[in-house]
Amino acid sequence: MSYTTLKTLHILSMVLLFGTGLGSAFYKWMADRSGHVVHIAVTNRHVVLADWIFTTPAVVFQPLSGLWMVHLLGLPLATPWIAFSLALYGLAGACWLPVVWLQLRMRAIADDAAARSVPLSPAYWRMVRCWFWLGVPAFASMVVVVALMVSKHVAGVGP
Repeated sequence: MSYTTLKTLHILSMVLLFGTGLGSAFYKWMADRSGHVVHIAVTNRHVVLADWIFTTPAVVFQPLSGLWMVHLLGLPLATPWIAFSLALYGLAGACWLPVVWLQLRMRAIADDAAARSVPLSPAYWRMVRCWFWLGVPAFASMVVVVALMVSKHVAGVGP
């Protein structure tokens, strides 16, 4: 595979990762704000599905394709923008794993509440707050990673 093809797939994968994450967060946040349990349950199911279909493959592909490009360019992993990108990606991943668990739990709680026509429990709302606050450093980290991907070219690094 050529460097250009790999780079294109890497960028498309980042767009997919970033877009799905931001879109899912927006729709889940709006559904939760609505207070409509059935709507919240359906949205939680869709957020979990989107994570499995779109986010998870992109999460795996991003470091593989990035490291492959670094290898093709012959750059050391200790190159500052590479090391910082990997550290930020690790931070985002450390936040994302508990978010996945929270999403699975919130989906189950919301499905149960919708099936029984009862309000969501205080535990659900605690999980929503944790989910939100874990998303803040994850999202910020990914914004900086994208900026590093772009700015390295300004410095004349890579094709």
